[in-house]
Amino acid sequence: MLTQAERIRLSLTVLARLRMRLERESRDHAAIEIIDRYLDNAAKILEDLGESLVSGKELPDEKDRLVLGVALAYQLREDNAGDRGTFLAAVAQNARHQMDALSGQLRAAIDLASRATPEGQAQFAKEEARQPWWLRFSSQLATLRANLNLQSAAFRHALRLAVCLAIGAAVGRMFESQRSYWIPMTTVLVLKPDFTTTFSRGILRIVGTMAGLLLATALFHYLPLHTVTEIALIAVFTFLVRWIGPANYGVFTVTISALIVLLLTIAGVSPKEAIHARGVNTMIGGLLALAAYAAWPTWESAQVPELFAKLLEAYKKSFHQITQGYLEPNPAGEKERDLARRRARTARSNLEPSLDRLGAEPGVTPDQMSRWNAMLASSHRFAHAMMAMEAGLPQTKEAPPRPEFRKFRDDVEKTLELLARVLRGARIAEKEFPDLREDHNQMVAAGDPQNARYALVNVEADRMTNSLNTLREQAMEWARAGQAT
Repeated sequence: MLTQAERIRLSLTVLARLRMRLERESRDHAAIEIIDRYLDNAAKILEDLGESLVSGKELPDEKDRLVLGVALAYQLREDNAGDRGTFLAAVAQNARHQMDALSGQLRAAIDLASRATPEGQAQFAKEEARQPWWLRFSSQLATLRANLNLQSAAFRHALRLAVCLAIGAAVGRMFESQRSYWIPMTTVLVLKPDFTTTFSRGILRIVGTMAGLLLATALFHYLPLHTVTEIALIAVFTFLVRWIGPANYGVFTVTISALIVLLLTIAGVSPKEAIHARGVNTMIGGLLALAAYAAWPTWESAQVPELFAKLLEAYKKSFHQITQGYLEPNPAGEKERDLARRRARTARSNLEPSLDRLGAEPGVTPDQMSRWNAMLASSHRFAHAMMAMEAGLPQTKEAPPRPEFRKFRDDVEKTLELLARVLRGARIAEKEFPDLREDHNQMVAAGDPQNARYALVNVEADRMTNSLNTLREQAMEWARAGQAT
């Protein structure tokens, strides 16, 4: 849904820009009114989509509005059929391409939004259940196979957790500790794939448990406990666990520890025995989890450069598939473009949470975070230009590809490849990067300014050139800072 929202936003931006160009050249041009009607129609569809997502109610039937959008695009083509070869006709043709693309994006968004409601989710679950069991199993198996390596954070966490659980269970049996199951249970609750969660939960778990046990000790020491008092305290602590516990893990451990001691006591277990077992086993399990992560950590500072390099490689493949649509049009290429786009989206969704976690790691300075965020913003600008270029893929007669565009495509891919190598620690000199600005200048000089297809490619190629040149400077600065330290 977010991918479609980004594409819709870019298509609307391009369409609005084309409308302004038409109005600047000819205020009474017939295409202006058609575009205005199309934008009003699209706005109503988007409004219905937003209300459905916010309220969770079923989306109204949008078939009539979708048909109207297609009809308006067809009308725009018919009205300008006799003006071919003029600049305004080229702009109107480009506007029709954007309207066609936007109609498809709206259809995709409607399909996705219809599955976001409870009724839609139930229907989607039924459709998924109809798939053969071997097809569902093979997809899960492919995901598992892709993560069976030490580069996978999930695989590393699974190994850490398995070893810690074995050690925790062995320690409990070795010393014949009472309620030794608290050791592996604490390890499971504390040990997480990332540093921040593991150490914050570990410290809160140990400190909160100790505080809860001290609270239970004070209650047993100062209150004249009997069955009625114990039941009242159990009710109070259960309320606190459900009320305040979800807001803070430290408060949760304090209240749950006191509650467990009270429950064991009312079941006939000695309070002193329960407090001692809970304290010792929680301490052992928590320290074991912290020690395991400290011995074999998964530092985000070590993961981020590789994730960023993978993002750039995914963008390279997506850009290649998009440009193939201009250089060698093939109706079957839509599948490859869609697959490359989804992989790029996955790579970006892997990088962004990693950057969020990076800011909480020890030793990471605000200057480092600012540098990474600036690089991410530059990569976003390149991705947006790619999406706009994809939205402009022609749907009518093709314009002949230019050799200059092919050279620009090759140099963009080479730039992305070199940037990925820089992020992986390779020493790349500035002179090894191709001159994208010169490539763009040659494209502008070689293109027909009245051809809408060339005009769109030139504009988006300029945005790509700016974003990649900026990203190159940022990556080289990051590399120099790393070599200096």
